[in-house]
Amino acid sequence: MTPEEIEALFTRADGAFFFARWGRPIAPVVFGVEEKTLEVVKGALEAVSVLAGHKMAETDAELGSNFMVFFFKEWAELPEVPGMDRLVPDLLALVDRLQKAEANQYRFFRFDENGAIKACFVFLRMDAQLSAVPAETLALSQIVQSYLLWSDTAFRDRSALAVSSERTILRPEIADLIRAAYDPVLPPASQDASHALRLYARIEAADRAQ
Repeated sequence: MTPEEIEALFTRADGAFFFARWGRPIAPVVFGVEEKTLEVVKGALEAVSVLAGHKMAETDAELGSNFMVFFFKEWAELPEVPGMDRLVPDLLALVDRLQKAEANQYRFFRFDENGAIKACFVFLRMDAQLSAVPAETLALSQIVQSYLLWSDTAFRDRSALAVSSERTILRPEIADLIRAAYDPVLPPASQDASHALRLYARIEAADRAQ
């Protein structure tokens, strides 16, 4: 990827550049699925964590769980979840917007004092479209999109995943970018577009080292 392509992945529709990675170990919990699907989601999370060299944990000292994934059938179910209004600001207004847009997924992030991700909440309304996606593909896609603060347009035209030998895998260039993004040399967050050049340099350095 060129520096310009990397920059575009973190440049929002309004033109603002905003990069952030997780600043603490990820303590996950998944709601609304059977044990088999739960294992698939956790497997995808473990795979991306190994790729990034980032830690996972049983619990988060501040939040208990800082990465929550919710599977459900209708947006109207969200306000019925105890404590959900404390996790997501203006929950009723958000549910109304998502219902009107007929959305089937939504991610909400929280950040620490350094701008790094400290929590992520993923909501998946399992409509016909999402229900038709294999569990492994859906899980990997959601984990990748939650591991960095990508632009809201990052994967609109092209998925982060690819099919190889009848298996769904992470696109190699996206894998390289995630690995570079978690290089401890780099800051955990940046709103300066020049950060894309630093990411590019880390990818190039890793390629030369191979």
